[in-house]
Amino acid sequence: MILDSAASSTKTGNSSRSGSDSTEFLVIGAGLAGAATAWQLAQGGRQVTIVERSTPANPWGSSHGSARIFRYAYENPLYTRLVVEARQGWDELEAAAGIELLTASGCLDFGSRHPLKLLQTSLRQASITHEMFDREQAAALWPSIASDGDVLWHPDAAVIDAEGAVRAMVAEAVAAGARVITDYAVGSVRRTDFGFQVSPEASDTSDSLRARNVINADRVIVAAGSWLPGLLAGLPLSKGFLNRMPRLEVRQEQVFHFPYRDQAEGARDSDGFGWPTFIHQTEEIHAYGLPGGRDADFRGQKIAEFNGGRVLSSAADRDDRIDAANRLRMIAYVKHHFPGLIPDPYAEATCVFTNTPTEDFVVDGEDGLLILSPCSGHGAKFAPVIGRIAADAITGRMAAPNLFRV
Repeated sequence: MILDSAASSTKTGNSSRSGSDSTEFLVIGAGLAGAATAWQLAQGGRQVTIVERSTPANPWGSSHGSARIFRYAYENPLYTRLVVEARQGWDELEAAAGIELLTASGCLDFGSRHPLKLLQTSLRQASITHEMFDREQAAALWPSIASDGDVLWHPDAAVIDAEGAVRAMVAEAVAAGARVITDYAVGSVRRTDFGFQVSPEASDTSDSLRARNVINADRVIVAAGSWLPGLLAGLPLSKGFLNRMPRLEVRQEQVFHFPYRDQAEGARDSDGFGWPTFIHQTEEIHAYGLPGGRDADFRGQKIAEFNGGRVLSSAADRDDRIDAANRLRMIAYVKHHFPGLIPDPYAEATCVFTNTPTEDFVVDGEDGLLILSPCSGHGAKFAPVIGRIAADAITGRMAAPNLFRV
């Protein structure tokens, strides 16, 4: 895969605008959503340029690391149906890239505040294999996990290699003719007679040519993740659209890796399963966990409290500091609910999540400018289908589902 740095990228696209760097579609952000959209557009024969403020799947965004949850169980059947479609896209990507991006794990949903019956209905309607177990049955099947009631199990859940997925989608997009400009922090997007003109941040005072490109684009997709709140007010969108936009909340989430008491339990069994992923909701906590992946040496379970970190104005305010109180809270949580884990984290990290109040995605825009914000709290699993929805919306082929429109 060839990544053009902003300093060396001086190619001219197929536009009639002479003397300028131009493209048909410009994607801002090379995380999962942006990479998936570029992949879909490039596969469709479109001229695509991706600009990324750092590098694809960098640790300052929401799409880095080797462990994200892939699961089907949602209250809203639309999301479950989209996961089914997304799985087809993941299979296509794995075949094209020749690598495994999803590792089977199965998923457990449990907890007094978890709407298990609604989840079960969505799974049944989508013909997803699943089974409900009572507390005693669950204890016999998963003795390392102490459930507090009924447990819903669906074995087709998995763990996504997020970083590998981004790199694979970008590589496939490049192979189809797209280009990538790295180290390009977008400062402004303005409308012109031809479409849009995108300029880098004026504060960039590095090498004289670095990130100096002004790029003209027919249409723009803004998939800037947790950087989006800092860009939104300056985008050429009507006041009406901006007023209808749901509030975007960015949080500096914290994840803790707890070692398995028996390392053999972390390995896959004869059916291909090791520790499952899980979603646990009670009156006291909304937590999730999954096998930690290569960035935690495959030694334990990655566990976090959903929306347990501090609120940021955007990713620019991230400081990567772990909240000591949250660490103690998660240690106590693991002691109570996971006898198969040693309640002493051997690794910890922060990441940034962006969510709307309803946790629904935003795929909408005006006159050739599309906002793409698929909520990093649960959006990773949808990447291939989100890319398809965004590509359809920006080309005018099909509007996004009403739930994703402002």
